Amino acid sequence: MKIKALLLSLLTISPFTSACAKIMAHDVYARATPPSAETSALFGHFMNHSDKDRYIVSAETKAAGKVELHDVIMDGEVMKMRQVEKIKIPANGSVTLKPGSLHIMLFNLEKPLAEGNTIPVKITFANGETQELEAPIKKVMSGMKHEHHH
Repeated sequence: MKIKALLLSLLTISPFTSACAKIMAHDVYARATPPSAETSALFGHFMNHSDKDRYIVSAETKAAGKVELHDVIMDGEVMKMRQVEKIKIPANGSVTLKPGSLHIMLFNLEKPLAEGNTIPVKITFANGETQELEAPIKKVMSGMKHEHHH
């Protein structure tokens, strides 16, 4: 009888566990800031273990007054940051948020982001699911500099 109850409880829990485990976040971190900075960014690697494309549509953290999804594009020879509506995580694939590319911008910081601390981040997907993360704050070398090879 105990085995049946255990199996039944596992069957009840497993769809929830499976849904949550389909998107995995790795190496998520926020960029440390100097004392006067009002912006930072969040980076990391997101893996999609489902057979459907998934989309990050928003993020939030109490460390920032405003959070936006961004990409960096080349406009002629000038790199420009632009807001995007969503970030695609392909089916059975992954996306990397990194300096000079896709990232999550943090505006109106409540206080400087000091290396060694963490900030809570809530990621929202297009299907309404959310994922809560604790992002460590790290010093990051500027990823905005690119060498041009001719």
